[in-house]
Amino acid sequence: MMQTLPRHFFVTGTDTGVGKTTVSVRLMQAFAAQGLKVIGMKPVASGCEWLDGQWQNEDVRQLIAASNVVAPPEWINPYCFEPPIAPHIAAAEAGVDIQLEVIEAAYRQLATMADVVVVEGAGGLLVPLNSTQTIADLIQALALPALLVVGMRLGCINHALLTAEVLAQRNIEGCGWVANSIDPQMSRPDENLQTLIACLQQPPVLTLPYQAARTP
Repeated sequence: MMQTLPRHFFVTGTDTGVGKTTVSVRLMQAFAAQGLKVIGMKPVASGCEWLDGQWQNEDVRQLIAASNVVAPPEWINPYCFEPPIAPHIAAAEAGVDIQLEVIEAAYRQLATMADVVVVEGAGGLLVPLNSTQTIADLIQALALPALLVVGMRLGCINHALLTAEVLAQRNIEGCGWVANSIDPQMSRPDENLQTLIACLQQPPVLTLPYQAARTP
């Protein structure tokens, strides 16, 4: 199913901690194995540590490691904040206004450098970026199709369908979904998967077992 994915897409999730980075890295590695030039982007990251004279985020480091194209860090991760909190709160505390135009300009640069650009969001679809705009607005500004990562745990059906409904309301094109097992104790995982396939009207483009889903 992975061959159905477009060359540039946005990875969003049903919540935070559902494995967006794990999925992004896995797909980037698969594209790179096909001989394509691949780069990952994390427009906004919160939860960073001071390394080598700059703030760095673990998700961003993983995306860079999976990329086979080198780009300036300010294009790969235009906004990086120290505390692991909601981006708009972290930005406000830092006196920074997250601007979609800055992110869009960085993305356009990356898109000229690689065959595949995988853009990873922060949290879920309606996470605020500033006082008026959310991750959904960012996806629309970038004009990218969205790949939905569903964290397979109790409540995932509701979260997935709510997210899919917002994507449809916003006229954001979907390019599939990923079933990412994040709870080894989940009851009736197969039944939940089949329900999601029926409700989302398509099988997942990728299904990851719990062992492969340790990264938020």
